[in-house]
Amino acid sequence: MDDQTADDRTAAEASTAQAVRKAMFRLVPFLGLLYLLNYLDRVNVGFAALTMNADLGISAAAYGLGAGLFFVGYFFFEVPSNVILHKVGARVWIARIMVTWGIVASATAFIQGEVSFYIVRVLLGVAEAGFFPGIILYLTYWFPRRQRAKIVALFFLAVPLSSVLGSPVSALLIEHGDGLLGFDAGWRFMFFAEGLPSILLGVAVLFFLPNRPRNAKWLTPEERTALQTTIDAEDASEVGQEVSTRSALTDPRVLALSAVYFGIVFGLYVLAFFLPQVIKGFQQQFQTTYSIVEIGLITAIPYAVAAVAMVVWARHSDRTGERAGHVAIAAFVGAVAIAAALYLGSPLLVMIAVTICAVGVFAAIPVFWQLPNAFLVGVGAAAGIGLINSFGNLAGFAGPYLAGWLQGLTGSFRAGMWAVAFFMAIAGLIALSFRRKEKAGLK
Repeated sequence: MDDQTADDRTAAEASTAQAVRKAMFRLVPFLGLLYLLNYLDRVNVGFAALTMNADLGISAAAYGLGAGLFFVGYFFFEVPSNVILHKVGARVWIARIMVTWGIVASATAFIQGEVSFYIVRVLLGVAEAGFFPGIILYLTYWFPRRQRAKIVALFFLAVPLSSVLGSPVSALLIEHGDGLLGFDAGWRFMFFAEGLPSILLGVAVLFFLPNRPRNAKWLTPEERTALQTTIDAEDASEVGQEVSTRSALTDPRVLALSAVYFGIVFGLYVLAFFLPQVIKGFQQQFQTTYSIVEIGLITAIPYAVAAVAMVVWARHSDRTGERAGHVAIAAFVGAVAIAAALYLGSPLLVMIAVTICAVGVFAAIPVFWQLPNAFLVGVGAAAGIGLINSFGNLAGFAGPYLAGWLQGLTGSFRAGMWAVAFFMAIAGLIALSFRRKEKAGLK
């Protein structure tokens, strides 16, 4: 009897491992492609600003406000969107999100000034709300805990890749798009063209994305049962009883993690929205000259390095089982690097420091998302993850707006970069407080 039980357990573990491999190769690349488009459609405004601001007479402060207003709409609709996803399933809801954000992203091509810029950015945030936390929640339905940091890192590769690939593409579309399809400026054509793939892939989601392992026709019955049983057993033994939406939203740990994520995301979006303009500023600071395409290629370098570092750091976190310390170290590295960049005397040295900052930002994020997953499950996870992402992404509003305002006030990006260093350092300090809680099971 014991031999039979051991054989059954071995067979179940083998089926689970095979199911995880299939899910990783079928789902993660597809989800990563969706997020690549998602992130590109929200941050390509950073490249548009190189010519759009002058064309429309938008000031640095107005641009920063408009770039950040995306996150106002995002904030108010994030938690409801994630709860709906948990109730109706990822397949239908992710498809709805993608089609609506693609339509709004393409419509950005038709803005005429500051007011229409503000309106379309708010609407884009409303349309996109729930996508990223929805995918983070969706991945918890498919992958055992000991592998999730690596899986999230592979999914999150979409962000640096959106810059590695998207930055040169956006620059080329701006440079050569003037006159195409009747658009009077390259940046208009870029917005229109980069929104269309999101609409098409949103329709593809309806046919490609199963809600849960039990719905996956490409898994055998044994694999479906084994994987679903493993996930359910982990949730029951390591998290315990599912909590209500209200309990999750008022949990002090959720609020503390919201502050950590705010600090990390502050750095992420200041880099995303202003790095092209910082590089353009080298022309005055260091007497250099770069074309728009060259700026795009230089912008891609920090993200390419960060992509590799992010996966390595996540794998190390999975291997050691330690999460909070990994988040804190990465945040501190980013804070120190961006502060050092302000006092370096050549474009090469500045870009090295900016690259190290990008490494810190990106290395922190996949590991960070394992902290709320340690104590949230079910509808509580949907609400809690949504809230953390909502408050964290308020940095996407505060960061660009503050950086733009400080640039307009001082004529330099230096003060904005100091703000990045400050908030990332605070994030690291709060993350450290979770080390003791992590060892005690986050109780």
